[in-house]
Amino acid sequence: MLLVTGVNGGLGSLVLERLAERPGGLDGVVAGSRTPERAPKLGVPVRTVDFDRPETLAEAFTGVRTLLLISAGYGEDDVVIARHRAAVEAAERAGVEHVIYTSLSGDGDHLTYALAHRWTERRLRASATLRWTILRNGLYAELLGFVAQPDADGAITAPLGDGRLAAVAREDLAEVAAGVALAPAGHAGRVYELVGEEAVGGAEVAAALTRATGRPIEYRPGTLAQGRAAIAASGAESFQVPMVASTCSAIAHGFLAGPGKPGDLAALLGRAPRPALDVITGGIDAAW
Repeated sequence: MLLVTGVNGGLGSLVLERLAERPGGLDGVVAGSRTPERAPKLGVPVRTVDFDRPETLAEAFTGVRTLLLISAGYGEDDVVIARHRAAVEAAERAGVEHVIYTSLSGDGDHLTYALAHRWTERRLRASATLRWTILRNGLYAELLGFVAQPDADGAITAPLGDGRLAAVAREDLAEVAAGVALAPAGHAGRVYELVGEEAVGGAEVAAALTRATGRPIEYRPGTLAQGRAAIAASGAESFQVPMVASTCSAIAHGFLAGPGKPGDLAALLGRAPRPALDVITGGIDAAW
């Protein structure tokens, strides 16, 4: 049995869709959600999986051989680590054989939210009973599209400087996760770096949006201080402000531009990854 956690989220729901498209469909697949009543209606059994309530995990993990552990949401480090600790310990007690964890790409070590991912990787490596695979996911093209969204005047003011991001389509990451989860034995003990092959920045996003909308979009990057103030004023949670600011800073200063060549993502997909700019322009809000 394969259990996929976090199926109400963007990545988890896409993983279920990709699994449903494969031979055998969703046979032997179980979905996990802290709010099962809101889970995708794909005809798959849904179990309550709430990492903030570890008492739910013993029943949820019963009979599970492979656990696709999708990182348990944004939060302060101690909150996320407590969630992941509860999941790994419950998996060990339940006799789960293999855990596949969706982590953060190696070039993301400069980001404020990297620590919880690295802790979870270390905890899996230290397990005496679990086999593991680590999917180090790059930052989503969808995230770049959100951060670099034009304002009412048609200007992108995100503080990205001249930097670029090797952004990756969330659908590609879901496709990889589904493939690994269906044949985990061949991926045991592997750490995959799943980042885009072509880095794009604010200027490229502006040009792509101009072409797609017929409306002139300019890239006029602000400072990190201005960006931080805007994030804080948006109603973001306190921990989200440094998360977004550190992401913009890492992009601006060239730490997330990727390898610039085919890597694990293309190899696991068996094709070229979706271009980030196609993902961004494909998600244009109707107002644009």
